[in-house]
Amino acid sequence: MSTTAPGQRGQAGRAGAAAGAAGPAGAGPAARTAGPAAGTAGAAGPAAGTAEAAAEAAGPPAELAGRLAYLLKHAQLGLAGLTAGALEPYGVSGRELAVLTVLAGDEPASQQQAARRLGVDRTTMVALIDTLEAKGLVRRHAHAEDRRRNVVELTAAGHGTLDQAGQAAEDAERRFLAPLSPREAQRLKAALLALLQSGH
Repeated sequence: MSTTAPGQRGQAGRAGAAAGAAGPAGAGPAARTAGPAAGTAGAAGPAAGTAEAAAEAAGPPAELAGRLAYLLKHAQLGLAGLTAGALEPYGVSGRELAVLTVLAGDEPASQQQAARRLGVDRTTMVALIDTLEAKGLVRRHAHAEDRRRNVVELTAAGHGTLDQAGQAAEDAERRFLAPLSPREAQRLKAALLALLQSGH
C-alpha cells in the first residue's frame, strides 16, 4: 500500500470511482404488464447472459465504433462496474469516496466548497454528507476562526476508509486499463483531462 497521504493519493482512480454504479429505475406499469412474456425471457437465464457477455467481448457494433459518445459511455459503465464491486467491502459508493477525497485536504471545507469542487448541487451534497455522517466517516462542526461557518472533516474511521477504499478503486482502475500500456493509459487520462479543462 502506498504511503502517500490519503487525501493526496490516487486522484485519478478515485475520480473514476466517483461515477458510481447507477441502480435500475423502478419498474413502471409497462414492466408489470409484461406478465408471462417477461417470465419466459427470464427463463432464458444463463443462455441470455452468455450471449450478452459474448456481444460485449466482441466490442461495439461497427456502426458505433467511431462514435465518441458511445465509447465514453460504455467505458465509464465498465469502470463503474469494476469500481462498485471493489468498494462494496468498504461500505461506500464511488460518489461517497469522491466526497471523502475532496474533504481530506489540508484545510477543512464547507459543504458548499465540496459541492463546487465536485460539480454537484447543494441538495445532493447535503444528502451525501448526511449519509457519510451516519456512517461515522465525517463530522460537521463550526469553523475554529469563524463560528458562523460550518465545515466538514473526516473522522479517524473516515481516513481509514478513504485509504483502503481509495486503494481498492485504484486497483479497479488498473484492471480496467490493463489492455493498454502504461504510456497509453497515461495519454488517455491526459486527453480526457484536457477535454474537461477546456470548459466544454
